[in-house]
This record gives sequence, structure tokens and C-alpha cells, in this order.
Amino acid sequence: MPPLWVYILLALVAGACLPTQAGINAQLNRWTLSPVWTAAVSFAVGTAALIAYGLLTRGPLTFQGLSAGTPWWVWTGGFLGAFFVSATVVLAPALGAAAMVALIIGGQMLVSLLLDHFGLLGYQTHPLTFWRLIGAGLIVAGVVLVRRF
Repeated sequence: MPPLWVYILLALVAGACLPTQAGINAQLNRWTLSPVWTAAVSFAVGTAALIAYGLLTRGPLTFQGLSAGTPWWVWTGGFLGAFFVSATVVLAPALGAAAMVALIIGGQMLVSLLLDHFGLLGYQTHPLTFWRLIGAGLIVAGVVLVRRF
């Protein structure tokens, strides 16, 4: 298992992708004239990249675990991703990168606290504590400051 700093760096790079992707997609939207079609193009390019990567690395292509017993909600990740990308196409030019990301992080933090507290979607249970609430409150305060100024 890689050291913790590798995961921290990966998280920072993934975080940097969010405003970059939103800006790129907002520009693409100038040609597609539709957040939905912009997201579709973005997902098509992403799908092609993933297929190429899978073929190049010769990763196994199996669907053995997918059956009639698979819960319905495991299929919703793609829908949520499509909604997210479409929403950022609209939000980026309307709010700017910093406010958009701050508000998204605020929403992510609130839902993350609930997912952790109740151990939903396979997350380990991490009870909602005073200090976790303070941390989330500071993030929300940051959202307000970034949006206001």
C-alpha cells in the first residue's frame, strides 16, 4: 500500500481537476449550446479514455459480480456524475471558479457528515461529533466568505 502522502497528493490533483474541468466544459458549452450535450461530450471523451486505458493496461473486463441481485442504486453513480458535470457547466460562468468550488465543497461536506454518521453506502461509521460539526461549520463559513468577497 502506498504511503499516505501519495493519497493526499492524488486528492489534491483530483481536486484541481474540478475547477479546470468546469472551466473547460463551460467553454465547450459555447459550441454545444447545451449543458446536457456538453456533459455528454465530456463523458464520451472520458469513456473513450477509460476504454483505451483499460485496453492498454490489459485490465480484466469482467461483470461476474453484476447480477439480478445487484442493488438498483449502484447504477446511479453515472447519473450523479452526469448531473454534476452538467451543473458545473451552468455554475462555472454564473458563480466563478472559487465560489462554485466552495459551494460544492459545502454540499459535499454536509452529505459526507451524514454518510459517515450513519455508515451509508459502505462507509465506515464515524459519529457526528462537536468537533466534526465545528469543522463543517468552518467550511460553510469559508463558503460564505468566498462567495461574498
